Amino acid sequence: MSIQENTVNILKELEHNALKIDDGQAGQFIALIKNAKHIFLQGAGRSGIAIRGFANRLLHLGFSVSIVGEISSPRSKPGDLVIIGSGSGETGSLKSLAQKAVDSGVDVALVTMKADSTIGKLAKSVLVLPGTVKDDNARDANAFSQPMGSAFEQLCFIAYDAIVLELMSELGEASESMFKRHADFE
Repeated sequence: MSIQENTVNILKELEHNALKIDDGQAGQFIALIKNAKHIFLQGAGRSGIAIRGFANRLLHLGFSVSIVGEISSPRSKPGDLVIIGSGSGETGSLKSLAQKAVDSGVDVALVTMKADSTIGKLAKSVLVLPGTVKDDNARDANAFSQPMGSAFEQLCFIAYDAIVLELMSELGEASESMFKRHADFE
């Protein structure tokens, strides 16, 4: 296969998976974001990279946000929200984070492939994005499928941007107003 064919197949796979996103789940996820006093975000690996981009756009929308573990991150309080990106919902450090949040009275929202995961059971909101789990061997031999969690991680980035677009609409924001919150020290 060529790079062009691989790219087209990736886009087809993402479109197929995007059509399975539950707008009801997304609406609940967005409601938690809008009502949070402060939003903490965390993910591991490539899911962590995608969620950092989401944190950046939430900041541009005017939300109070931080990445868990950053030195400037504030102490959590009830009324805050932790958004976790984890394909499996079973990453050890993220399970510990979710449990600590729940114990502290902080809501948890999860973006995952596995709603019934450990973190999913702790979360107030779960947004399921289809994909393939790293250890999932039950693939259709005839279907195109990217390796490991690539499809999930890519769909995360796109779904986060779709959520931002919905928030822009609901909050009356535009690129111009968001740009005023963009970093000027780069």
